[in-house]
Amino acid sequence: MMHISAERIAQIEARRDEVQASMTRADLAPEEFVRLSKEYAEIEPVAKAAHEVRRLRQELSALEYMAGGEDADSDPLMREMAQEEMQLIKSRLPDAERALALQLLPKDAADARPAMLEIRAGTGGDEAALFAGDLFRMYQRYADAQGWKMELISANASEVGGYKEVVASVTGTGVFAKLKFESGVHRVQRVPVTESGGRIHTSAATVAVLPEPEEVDVQIADSDLKIDIYRASGAGGQHVNTTDSAVRITHLPSGIVVTQQDERSQHKNKAKAMQVLRARLYEMERERAQSEQAGARKAMVGSGDRSERIRTYNFPQGRVTDHRINLTLHRLPEILEGPGLSEVIDALVAEDEAARLAQLDGVA
Repeated sequence: MMHISAERIAQIEARRDEVQASMTRADLAPEEFVRLSKEYAEIEPVAKAAHEVRRLRQELSALEYMAGGEDADSDPLMREMAQEEMQLIKSRLPDAERALALQLLPKDAADARPAMLEIRAGTGGDEAALFAGDLFRMYQRYADAQGWKMELISANASEVGGYKEVVASVTGTGVFAKLKFESGVHRVQRVPVTESGGRIHTSAATVAVLPEPEEVDVQIADSDLKIDIYRASGAGGQHVNTTDSAVRITHLPSGIVVTQQDERSQHKNKAKAMQVLRARLYEMERERAQSEQAGARKAMVGSGDRSERIRTYNFPQGRVTDHRINLTLHRLPEILEGPGLSEVIDALVAEDEAARLAQLDGVA
């Protein structure tokens, strides 16, 4: 465990107090107050963790003096009580120091962002589309349990049910921080409804989770866009054949193409397509920056590579296995219901934190 010095703890608490005092100045400009408020929100949980470590260390030091019996007139009973209290403090201190170390880890700037969730059916035909639908419902229910809001951006439904492709925006507190480890290939092993012989099939769906940027984070020049308007196709009612409302946007420098036709309004389709385009461009820039930071991706649980098989959902055995951390849970129905997914995601977050702590400490 990385040792955090008393000097570092003092610096953290002093900075918190300094920011807090600055916020009360009468002559503070509004934009400066906003900046300080943001810094205070970031440093307060760190200072709180630092204070707890300092408090426990001071208590331990005082108890060690009492238990040592340096005073000839010290009460043996008091020494015994001090020793018992020391054991309690010693058991709590490592957790407090780990909590502080986690607060001091470099933050992923995207962790607090909302996320764009994209699920695409992979190998397996109709069964893959049905599985993509199962995954989408799992994330919907997980989002509900977290108090998040999920908005459907676009959906290409399969004739047998489920989705060939579905895209949604997820907003709330800490969305990307929890969902970012879901990117990759999810595999299902089960007997398809359409299979009369009862044979187990293996199908797959690809999940991509992208942090959603603010408009100011991604500058897109109009000259970089080629926008095509065309008539929507597929289910959707009479307007499908009479209204040119579907939008295809091509970002010329990157070659990214986004299509949107779910809304009746051309304006709404364009707005949603731009939302998806911004997320994809932002993720491209993040990947470029991370590849330049040697080892940054190695410390993470998985690379976020969408071709990486990350999880298997085995229906006959009722189990879910996450291959990155060798976690197997025999609770498949609860996980697909959404709230049970918390155990998997929490384990992934904990493993990632442990790996980054070890790297910071020079162990990994």
